Amino acid sequence: MSETRNGGPQLGILEWFRLWEEERVERAIADMRALGVTTLRTGFSWADWMTPQGDAWYAWLLPRLAKEFDVLPCFLYTPPSLGVAPKASAPPKNPRDYADWLDVVVERYGKHFEYVELWNEPNNTSEWDWTLDFEWHAFSAMVGGAAHWMKQRGKKTVLGGMSPIDPNWIELMAERRVLDYIDVIGVHGFPGAWTASWLGWHEEVQKVRRVLDARNWNGEIWITETGHSTWRNDAFGQTEALLTALEAPVERVYWYGLTDLRPELSANDGFHVDERDYHFGLMTHDGQPKTLYRLWQSGGMELVREMKRLTPHVASNEPVTLITGGSGFVGVNVADKELADGKRVRLFDNLSRPGVEHNFKWLKAKYGDQVELHVGDVRDKWSVRQAVQGVERAYHFAAQVAVTTSVDRPVNDFDINAVGTINLLEELRALPSPPALLFTSTNKVYGDLEDVALRLKGDRYEPQDLLIRSSGISEDRPLDFHSPYGCSKGTADQYVLDYGRTYGLPTVVFRMSCIYGPHQFGNEDQGWVAHFLIRALMDEPITLYGDGKQVRDVLFVEDLVAAMQLAHEQISVTKGHAFNIGGGPENTTSLLELLDLIGDLTDAPVQRGFSDWRVGDQRYYVSDTTRFKKLTGWNPQVNVRTGVERLSQWLIEESPTVRARRQLVAREEEYVRNVTVR
Repeated sequence: MSETRNGGPQLGILEWFRLWEEERVERAIADMRALGVTTLRTGFSWADWMTPQGDAWYAWLLPRLAKEFDVLPCFLYTPPSLGVAPKASAPPKNPRDYADWLDVVVERYGKHFEYVELWNEPNNTSEWDWTLDFEWHAFSAMVGGAAHWMKQRGKKTVLGGMSPIDPNWIELMAERRVLDYIDVIGVHGFPGAWTASWLGWHEEVQKVRRVLDARNWNGEIWITETGHSTWRNDAFGQTEALLTALEAPVERVYWYGLTDLRPELSANDGFHVDERDYHFGLMTHDGQPKTLYRLWQSGGMELVREMKRLTPHVASNEPVTLITGGSGFVGVNVADKELADGKRVRLFDNLSRPGVEHNFKWLKAKYGDQVELHVGDVRDKWSVRQAVQGVERAYHFAAQVAVTTSVDRPVNDFDINAVGTINLLEELRALPSPPALLFTSTNKVYGDLEDVALRLKGDRYEPQDLLIRSSGISEDRPLDFHSPYGCSKGTADQYVLDYGRTYGLPTVVFRMSCIYGPHQFGNEDQGWVAHFLIRALMDEPITLYGDGKQVRDVLFVEDLVAAMQLAHEQISVTKGHAFNIGGGPENTTSLLELLDLIGDLTDAPVQRGFSDWRVGDQRYYVSDTTRFKKLTGWNPQVNVRTGVERLSQWLIEESPTVRARRQLVAREEEYVRNVTVR
């Protein structure tokens, strides 16, 4: 069985499949395997089975699923030709046809399942149109007869889950002797999503249990369907909803569902009639994991519970520093410094990126209640409104930061980077005394810099123009947004500055170059210095896009944090400005030079390969930090070699991935030595 709570219900997944979605079935199997799920509830449509290819579909589907899971098939949907009205939710003209169909199904496929679930949500008109069956007489005859026959065939029976939970309906089924042949009562509930009146799982289940106890019925109650829609981008709400359901006095819980409904499809209630229908998945329709899936996959229910326990709702009136994206790489470093300076810190983070929970737990272990985590998404303005209360200083880092991801999902990129930033600006503006806000933009707002004439010098490009070569790219450079990422961040960049002009908010923008340092879990798009180091430490090849001679100025994160704090402390002179922030001309490296440095530090050559240039990739970008230096007196203190060496040491000591890989290599080398000695 799937993940369980000690003494609590068994946990499974509910996922519906349409005819011949074989590829989707295989993806779902892999995704559920990754969660350790072994229990699956799924639909078996009588209406689909009656189509020309329906029998062949289920002949493939049930054995395939049963090979991986303990399957609970839910048998539902009348063939329109057999219904009292021509639709799948109508009662059949002859209620006995349902039992006869189930008899055929059990004869052919019965070895693949132990339980049969008899219909779905019979008190929901979209599933069973009771306006065609007042008082459920046809339903009672249909399900009662089918349940009796299934018991004769050796199957255990589940009565289709009520939605909403209705003890009077259960009383009716008991009076009509339907429960005489039922082993499990199913209930459905979607608190915070669809269910309007909700007393809590314990009381809702007990309402049903009291009716059953009065009838001396001693079977089980299962939550055959519950979930939480993330249509408002409150992904952590799924975590809270699932953990609450797992406290219910039931034997099983089935979570709906694995993936969001694809937007081009119609839900039961119609095509986008209710947007909540489209967002109940643990993953988006295109396979992007949401917070609950990622935590569950990373550390099971133990990690899910731990993160919920570490994120209580805090109602403090003390002044606090707000850091959006606060569990990420830059956020955790800024938080560490602010906390060390004695400030209270509120992290606002949706926990969507791998590794961020480690960052938060590290801060929590070090600073205790001085740091709090408000789990939320900048796209959810109501969550942002809660997070800004009592804020005296704000850093805005929450963003979609990968160029490649922005190209694949430009609307999602815009919603996070542009709309999310406006949500924050509006909520700060509404406060009686708006705090200063520092926003991190990007050098991508300057485009690909194709007009900057370059020349080759060894393993790097350099500008032919002496001023650019000596100082870098200044803020006087015209904006030229490239890639959806550049457009969304550039839009946010301009809004932050304009809210300073139009509304008088004390805002400052940092147009960032390449930042690196501890707590960075790098990939190709998000922290390429750390990405190179991780690949090298794990003895894995690195792909360079282009010729590897492109140049960046790199800035160690401690120096960035110092600059950010200076920007806040001197907000009277920094507000209203955008500053280019990076290591500057003194801290530059080409990709090839960095690989040589890493090879020198690790005492091993770095494996490298090459691929095509990526669209919009700048061959040269170095920040001209003169303006910020003159205003604040800031100067980077950590050079490239020292910074890379310090990051390498941190990865070896703290990165779970690197540690595990190096331990494996050490064991293999020890084995080889032992074999050689023998």
